[in-house]
Amino acid sequence: MRLTDHPLLQGELRLAGRLDGRFFDLLAALALTGSLQKAARAAGYSYKGAWLVLDAATALTHAPLVEASSGGRGGGGSRLTTEGQALLAAWHVLQSRHDGFLREQEAWLATQPTLHQLLKRMSMKTTARNQFAGQISAVNVGPATTTVRVALPGGAEITASLTSAAAEELRVQVGQDALALVKASEVVLVSDFAGYRLSARNQLAGTVSRVQRGAVSSLIGLTLPGGVAVTASVTNDAVDALGLAVGQPATACFKAYAVMLAVRE
Repeated sequence: MRLTDHPLLQGELRLAGRLDGRFFDLLAALALTGSLQKAARAAGYSYKGAWLVLDAATALTHAPLVEASSGGRGGGGSRLTTEGQALLAAWHVLQSRHDGFLREQEAWLATQPTLHQLLKRMSMKTTARNQFAGQISAVNVGPATTTVRVALPGGAEITASLTSAAAEELRVQVGQDALALVKASEVVLVSDFAGYRLSARNQLAGTVSRVQRGAVSSLIGLTLPGGVAVTASVTNDAVDALGLAVGQPATACFKAYAVMLAVRE
């Protein structure tokens, strides 16, 4: 998976705390079509909903924003009043300035490399509860399968197994920043190995730091040395059987093929 850049900063502009972009889309469509019915449809309102939002805006501005027009071949219609036109023009100017402000702050963020990388990782949207940010420390290419090790802060490492074709497409290389994604359901917690060894490539020892119990299953947080957190989804029966509690040592185990690797474009 290759990560593409998206704006790190987003902000919604509202006037008087209530008049948002959708409302001004309604005004713009009304100015263009001269029909409240058409404007409502274009802005995603019902006809009644458009009237209600216009009435609410009129109460804020203490001046009508829309007036009915009559006559002409097509009969009557609606149009913006002088106040409505002025408000729409002001919105366009403010929206442009607002966009410029966000671009300026984004440019400033680019001069803060640590914060910039942190926000980039935060901007990724995925259902995987575990997102481990690190740096690729080793790449072992095989005929069909490639294993990639990602070094995490604090000294722990995660191994991912992917097809060699996927590794070639991602252009993975040592020193590259990467995210290792692991679903909480793929993580098995072990509190006592009882002399056995597991085949799971990833075995991360830490301390239980959170037990969030649900109706059927619980989310268990495990903090590793260095502060990295791992989340496992465990049935309540298993929590009770293992006696999992905050402060208890445990090991998070998951196979290398359960790790999805993401690198930036």
